[in-house]
Amino acid sequence: MTLPEGNPEMNAREVTGPDEVVWSPEAVEGPIASPAFGEVTRQQAKEIIARYPQSRSALLPMLHLVQSVENHVSQAGIRFCAEMLEITTAEVSAVATFYTMYKRNPCGEHLVSVCTNTLCAAMGGDAIYARLQERLGSEGRPLGHEETAGEPGSPGSITLEHAECLAACDLAPVIQVNYEYFDNQSVESAEELVDALRRGEKPHPTRGAPLTDLRTVELELAGFHPDLAAAAEGPSIASETVRGAVLAAERGWAAPARPAEHPALPPLPEAK
Repeated sequence: MTLPEGNPEMNAREVTGPDEVVWSPEAVEGPIASPAFGEVTRQQAKEIIARYPQSRSALLPMLHLVQSVENHVSQAGIRFCAEMLEITTAEVSAVATFYTMYKRNPCGEHLVSVCTNTLCAAMGGDAIYARLQERLGSEGRPLGHEETAGEPGSPGSITLEHAECLAACDLAPVIQVNYEYFDNQSVESAEELVDALRRGEKPHPTRGAPLTDLRTVELELAGFHPDLAAAAEGPSIASETVRGAVLAAERGWAAPARPAEHPALPPLPEAK
């Protein structure tokens, strides 16, 4: 066998890249943001920005403000945030796609979140989610994660999602509606809950403020409370959560007093 002389680079075919493409920017006249973000929204955005020493720190509540207007974070909403904060749309998109609270598709009047993390799943969360998928879906097609039953934004429409830990393991299985808690749920009570929402009713959460709609909650998360007194109504804790503290008080239990001096740490091994 005769080997070719020289090195592999000498015997390889010449490799050329594709022809260079020159992109022409699209001319945009006037504000780059959607007309949906009118003067009231712009003023609210300025109020949010004024809360922070660095304007870019206002991005999270700004995204909630966008959702209060459009019921999701649209491309126009991303451009609006970028314009108001003087950052790039890529920076806004990186945040909007990282946090699950920012939805990329229009949501229903209510967002129903079913916890399917370990404890809630074992206590019935998976069964609740599966039943609600069937209940809210069409014949032969269960409703998928972050899909909406009904016309998005219309009265009685519901967006369903399975959620990671909702921080209420002592009350499992739990559901949130617009981020308000409905504790100790069952398949039957969950069905009754979504049926009531679809009829236009607003059942009172187990804990937290009276139920409103998702857009109102998004405005509150942005820092604007149309009725702060009503938003603060309702119990904030459950008896199960504070049971240990109640028992300790009844029985006179207390944690040991903090020592006057910290105990000595063991010596570190010598470096070899």
